[in-house]
Amino acid sequence: MVRSVRGPAFRPYGWRTRSDGCDGVEERIDPVSAMRSRTPDRLCAEAVELAREAAMEAAFPGKVGEYMGAVAEGDRVVTHLFENPEPGYRGWRWAVTVTRASRAKNVTLDETVLLPGPDALLAPEWVPWSERLRPGDMGPGDLLPTEAEDLRLEPGYTGEDVPPPNSVVSEEMQQLAAVEEADVTAGAPGAQTAAPKTGSIAAIAEELGMRRARVLSRYGLHVAADRWDEAYGAQTPMAQAAPGTCATCGFLMPLGGSLGQAFGVCANEFSPADGRVVSLSYGCGAHSEAAVMPKPPRPSAPVVDETVVEPLPLHPDRASGSVEADTPPEELGHS
Repeated sequence: MVRSVRGPAFRPYGWRTRSDGCDGVEERIDPVSAMRSRTPDRLCAEAVELAREAAMEAAFPGKVGEYMGAVAEGDRVVTHLFENPEPGYRGWRWAVTVTRASRAKNVTLDETVLLPGPDALLAPEWVPWSERLRPGDMGPGDLLPTEAEDLRLEPGYTGEDVPPPNSVVSEEMQQLAAVEEADVTAGAPGAQTAAPKTGSIAAIAEELGMRRARVLSRYGLHVAADRWDEAYGAQTPMAQAAPGTCATCGFLMPLGGSLGQAFGVCANEFSPADGRVVSLSYGCGAHSEAAVMPKPPRPSAPVVDETVVEPLPLHPDRASGSVEADTPPEELGHS
């Protein structure tokens, strides 16, 4: 709605004017804006008892509370709200929508539904189990499926003759080894100030971890192996209920040295042994190949049943003989 000072006699097509009693002032009403107004339809707003009967029928054997008012949903569409006194649905309301056809006086029922109000008691937002799971939640006998495209896993041996990219015989590794094979200094060997760091016996011993004052003895290895096997070995309840062993799990990180023949490190954050040294015979429900998470099903396209649909013409056929030839056609509707 726009208020303007009276001007020339020109008025845009489709606008209606209405004086408000003040000299020199008029109101211009846009018919489109008036059509979109949310003023409840009078007949639909008066159909409170019809809406109450529909709410009582839907709530049976429950009860329907006090009337809370009406809300205009559109042209000749009104929703009536009733309180719901059920203890388990605090703040919820019965919403009954009624409507009527154009130029019709009979109000009909559209739908009845129970909706939450502003202060309704609602359940917490649903979270998928994959997001609710936390490290340490798994117990003996539990299975944790992994997605087929899990970013934490990648294919292992594929049976092809081409070496994987991180193989020692791959072309990239050969080029890298040729570049970083040794430190080269120009000049005769007698002119060298110090022995090269790469390629010397000291450098090899440092890479093997032998340049320490003392290293772990065989007895120390056996004691550590017995301790790790007792905590994460084949005799634990988790391993007894596991679908597979760690030796076939993609989350196992191998150990170097002689301990790598019997132990590894778990790298699955949902496993109870995450970051622990586990026996190759240990296992849990978070095994990478225990189960593959299925893809979410796609809903099928809606199918419209047209076998019981009877098409009706909007205008009668003059050639059928049911109407007079000189009678003008009438639109469907109610007077």
